[in-house]
Amino acid sequence: MSEKKYTLLEAVNLALHRAMAEDDNVVVLGEDIGVNGGVFRATLGLREAFGFKRVIDTPLAENMIAGLSIGMAAQGLKPVMEIQFLGFIYSAMEQLVSHAGRLRNRTRGRLSCPLVLRSPMGAGIRAPEHHSEATEALFAHIPGLRVVIPSSPARAYGLLLAAIDDPDPVIFLEPTRLYRMNPQPLLDDGRRLPLDSCFTLREGSDLTLVSWGASVHETLQAASALAERGVSAEVIDVACIKPLDLDTLEASVRKTGRCVIVHEAPKSGGVGAEIAASLYERALLDLHAPIQRVAAPDIPPPLYRLEQYYLPDVGDILAACDAVLEYA
Repeated sequence: MSEKKYTLLEAVNLALHRAMAEDDNVVVLGEDIGVNGGVFRATLGLREAFGFKRVIDTPLAENMIAGLSIGMAAQGLKPVMEIQFLGFIYSAMEQLVSHAGRLRNRTRGRLSCPLVLRSPMGAGIRAPEHHSEATEALFAHIPGLRVVIPSSPARAYGLLLAAIDDPDPVIFLEPTRLYRMNPQPLLDDGRRLPLDSCFTLREGSDLTLVSWGASVHETLQAASALAERGVSAEVIDVACIKPLDLDTLEASVRKTGRCVIVHEAPKSGGVGAEIAASLYERALLDLHAPIQRVAAPDIPPPLYRLEQYYLPDVGDILAACDAVLEYA
């Protein structure tokens, strides 16, 4: 078995093929996912490989897709539902919050809800309104839901397989602007990655850069720019934002004494605030400067002509790094 290069989008497709081949209980459903292979072609080839009974085209009805998936999951299937864009998920929130996240608790463990909700997320692909949302914090607040956001092909592959194995609901959000960026070597060996762990992408000693999803791309670029200035930055991909791997984050911040958190979602009420508060509770006396957050402004994602002003960029990250490095 040899490694080929895959994009994040292709890695998702590869993981779905493997999961469906390994377990007949895995079914895939969503809008245009069968005949058309999905709006981004993430499910291309699944209908031909596994048939229409396991690859189900649905009406444009997100509430129905979620409700149907919960019913399937409660009765032993493993549905992988796709919401075409994260901005279309709001009509399904009742099902996710009131039923998917509570089923194990409501039945005192008699029933579980092993579903995966996949959805593209985020800006950067010149899309119109409702196609560029990054609202992961909504789901991170809900007990019973696990929230995963991969930032590379290998992590998309391994985390999606692990999500499908999980006996409880997983919200699996795929950054659209990373879909076809930077193909990387990947071995289709079925190896699962741990769902509740951060990934340290770069070791460092002077400050910790924390990010997830598409913003990991700019964060790594900022770390390289800092290295040219003689600053050693540790880069951590959170990957699973609910539950958080706070032990890894705490250990890094205790080592470096400084922290900058980068995310694409709006700043107010974002997951960055939860991480910062948790680090203050755990490691306040080891911090040499206040934690900085780099995030989008508290406005709806703009139309594509203004996207470059909306999304946090390398310059924004470096400015925040300078603030924590220069703090007395």
